[in-house]
Amino acid sequence: QVQLVESGGGLVQPGGSLRLSCAASGRTFSSYAMGWFRQAPGKEREFVAAINWGGTSTYYADSVKGRFTISRDNAKNTGYLQMNSLKPDDTAVYYCAAGFYVRRVVHDYDYWGQGTQVTVSS
Repeated sequence: QVQLVESGGGLVQPGGSLRLSCAASGRTFSSYAMGWFRQAPGKEREFVAAINWGGTSTYYADSVKGRFTISRDNAKNTGYLQMNSLKPDDTAVYYCAAGFYVRRVVHDYDYWGQGTQVTVSS
């Protein structure tokens, strides 16, 4: 079992930045790929970014490429999502997830956090 807890969400103006954190406990975090997903009201949960276990490969949704950066610090059992140039369309609950493979699909991840709200509004 892996327990994941997100933090760092909040209210930010368009063009602003936030850094989300995902603290892991339980089984060895470094053994898992990590993904970030988001879900806006009335919409399905969608892929945002993913990183392999070693942090050497990253993947992004087209909608966030160039603005968001995923990273991880296995020594601290923590993953991050740096979000810059935020837009109102980025408003959603953001979830981190852990799984055996680096994938873009919700069902390929085995462990999920509870989510953190990000609101982009002036």
